[in-house]
Amino acid sequence: MELEVADLACARGGVLVLEGVNFRLEAGEALMLRGPNGIGKTTLLRTLAGLQPPLAGRIDMPDEALAYGAHADGLKSTLTALENLRFWARVHGAGEGEIGRALDEFNLADLAERPAHSLSAGQKRRLGLARLLLTGRAIWALDEPTVSLDVESVRLFARAVERHLARGGMALMATHIDLGLAARALDLTPFRADPDRAGKAGAGKDSAGGAGKAARPPEDPFSGAEDLA
Repeated sequence: MELEVADLACARGGVLVLEGVNFRLEAGEALMLRGPNGIGKTTLLRTLAGLQPPLAGRIDMPDEALAYGAHADGLKSTLTALENLRFWARVHGAGEGEIGRALDEFNLADLAERPAHSLSAGQKRRLGLARLLLTGRAIWALDEPTVSLDVESVRLFARAVERHLARGGMALMATHIDLGLAARALDLTPFRADPDRAGKAGAGKDSAGGAGKAARPPEDPFSGAEDLA
């Protein structure tokens, strides 16, 4: 199992922001995306998740291998914490055992019967992150996952990532927080698009003129979770 990105170019709002991005992520590895605000970390993650097409390049990974966690917590406010997790368990075919593990690993057991709307921002974030354990996906692609988390909750999250990596999973994260993980860092600054070429860009062609692999409709309902009915 691996994720390989070659000569990837991607855009935000039709404007080229990154080009020539190359990296490989193998089982058990974590990669931290670095760079200043606006460099394109979120755009890169969204492109890898299939939420927008690449402008050029190649993304190689097994189908349905990636779970994407965006800024939104992706919770239904009227459901309890447990009901939210059960919803995602049904989507991904997880059982009660996995739900219990998610509650325990993110210290949510005492909050299981609380409606999501009554949770604090940090508790909501933990609940949103707990869904990762229900996806069965090997690659976790996470955008600022520690937002709203206190110090202890950051430790809980880091331990969850460590266990995922120990089981052969992978993690790709945009974060400015040191999680204490044995992880490589990828600075996106060298891949910033040439401003003379970063005008309005076309959509979804690879360097050979065909559709890039990531130019597909989003398969993982994780990505649109905040709009759940």
